[in-house]
Amino acid sequence: MDLMNNASIIIHNAVVYSTPLILTALGGVYSERSGVVNIGLEGLMVIGAFSGTVTTLLTGSPLLGIVAAVLAGTLFSLLHAVASVTYHANQVVSGVAINFLAIGLSIFLTKQMFDGAAQTSTIKNLIQKWEVPGLSQIPYLGKMFFIAYPTSYLAIGIVLLSWYVMYKTPFGLRLRAVGEHPAAADTLGIRVSVMRYLGVMISGGLAGLGGAVISLTTTSNFSYSTISGQGFIALAAVIFGKWHPVGAMLAALFFGLAQAINSSAQVLGYSNYVPTAFIQMLPYVLTLIVLAGFVGRAEGPKAVGNPYIKGSR
Repeated sequence: MDLMNNASIIIHNAVVYSTPLILTALGGVYSERSGVVNIGLEGLMVIGAFSGTVTTLLTGSPLLGIVAAVLAGTLFSLLHAVASVTYHANQVVSGVAINFLAIGLSIFLTKQMFDGAAQTSTIKNLIQKWEVPGLSQIPYLGKMFFIAYPTSYLAIGIVLLSWYVMYKTPFGLRLRAVGEHPAAADTLGIRVSVMRYLGVMISGGLAGLGGAVISLTTTSNFSYSTISGQGFIALAAVIFGKWHPVGAMLAALFFGLAQAINSSAQVLGYSNYVPTAFIQMLPYVLTLIVLAGFVGRAEGPKAVGNPYIKGSR
């Protein structure tokens, strides 16, 4: 009985921790499917978490906080799009710059707005969990899957919608075309730069949403450690999931499970048998193992990372 109860707690926490990873990884899929590497997912999550937290504190509405996070992530991603698409800058360097800029700017603004403090005030009206009527009463399964934050259900819905958009609509076909062979797409009248801008901006909006989910559900405030590497784990989920919306979701659930084991170990007493430091390393060690084992065999879009200059081949 205790084993089943512990398992239900860990899986429930895995859903919670994987939600921002799913959203952010999905954003990475859009960007990289369009041919633009987005190392800046971490920074976009930071901007989303900051914007969502501050807006919620000012308005008292987590919903407005979510909207602000999506808009802020989308607008901030334009910096990466302009550098990478318009000026053909190195996409990795541009993404790293986004990360540094986002962290520095958000901490600076936090100190300016909260009397020199390195973190915001605590959010009192966080997003609350939903209980699905009837289903939440199912033993063990109800606690695992049917008592959850609405953002978790939203993330799954966005994944399914993204799969449909990417593989069943003209927009998705064009997005994938400019990531595979932009010159061929260009000859067919597809505006490569426009599609790549849209891919990057969608990734910014989803990463911003992912960042806000963390601050509005689990941490209840914003500080320099709110994101702490989640964007890089989401990037690993993009690769592990083979640049596919459903694959990225499954990979994010895997990494979310590792974080759930980390967070639940002390509460459930497992830290009495395994040193805490090893448990805390688990999500990052698994990320390294997955990248080392799968990156060489995973084939991304053929033109990803390559700037496209009209007339080139």
